[in-house]
Amino acid sequence: MSLNFAAKPIFAQMPKRLGQIQKRLLAIGILAIALYLLGIFEAYPEAVEKYYSNGLYVFICRVLHPVFNLIPFSVGDVLYTTIVIYLIYVIVRLIAHLVKKRFKQAGNLALGIIIGVQAGMVIFYVFWGLNYFRPSAGKRLGLRDTNYTTQHLVEVTCMMIDSANTTRAQLTAADTTQSNQAIFETAVKAVNKMSANSPNFRAYYPEVKPSLLTWLMNYLTTSGDYNPFTTEAQINYRIPYYERPFVACHEMSHQIGYGFEDEASFSGFLIGIHSGNRLLRYSAYQNALDECMHAIRRRDTVINNELKAHISQTVRADLRAQRAYWLYYHGQISLVSGIFYDDYLKANNQPHGLDTYNQMVLLLMAWYARH
Repeated sequence: MSLNFAAKPIFAQMPKRLGQIQKRLLAIGILAIALYLLGIFEAYPEAVEKYYSNGLYVFICRVLHPVFNLIPFSVGDVLYTTIVIYLIYVIVRLIAHLVKKRFKQAGNLALGIIIGVQAGMVIFYVFWGLNYFRPSAGKRLGLRDTNYTTQHLVEVTCMMIDSANTTRAQLTAADTTQSNQAIFETAVKAVNKMSANSPNFRAYYPEVKPSLLTWLMNYLTTSGDYNPFTTEAQINYRIPYYERPFVACHEMSHQIGYGFEDEASFSGFLIGIHSGNRLLRYSAYQNALDECMHAIRRRDTVINNELKAHISQTVRADLRAQRAYWLYYHGQISLVSGIFYDDYLKANNQPHGLDTYNQMVLLLMAWYARH
């Protein structure tokens, strides 16, 4: 009789433990199915465009943007920091369970980590990530995103040189001494202007914020960041002065729904050159010029050197200052982060990885070919 009483509490706990593990396994299964179903949308870009990018995502923007715009700091940065701290805590606990051979607790904790990762992926795709599956920007803008000849590239690069030289010469002391807040406000006005004139750039309460993790972004050689969980566009506010306006437009282009990096850069370029603001126009042309010169250099170094001679001394000084800034922070941390971000881009329908940023030239060529 005493044996039965002693065993009763032990057996009473077993269904509860099994039940918790079973619930977590069930949750993992449900989330796996949800991710599979979300992945199916990749094969139906037109449906994504109609029902998500111009449907559910618009609703998300209308709800979340006004809320987070009221908060002056980056909620996304706080969220990321909290998650990293919590993950470190969980990993330490997991190791402790394994060392002490508490395998059931370790397994239960590991299942919880898997659920957290899966839930994060579902939220990512629902809140923003499905924009990766919409039709390409080239198709939406009526551009033929095809290869181009070296001669065509040289012609457009010459246009970028002339535009960058001209807009740089037009800058006044007032243009080159603006505060970050003034630059951000100018970028927001430019996005709203583009939004009013083109349905392909429709924005809903756009905003850009200085990142709380700017010090880290420097060492990761990152100029800006878009947080898909809070829908916040953020910028490294210490990057070289003439990069800031364009980067702000690039990050808000993600906020508009341009998922791919090359598309966001091209969107930022169009927003910039149509803004009517001298500083923002120069920032956009300078970025496009830099991208074109990179493309030229990969094809023909002789032509690259010939074209470089036509860039004004002032513009060349700006470009040298920007490269020097990033080289100062470039190191092992940025190398490691680059590897992870390269994999992230490839996992999200961008097979060129980090080289996707340079694919903006394809859209630029198509744009000028049409115009």
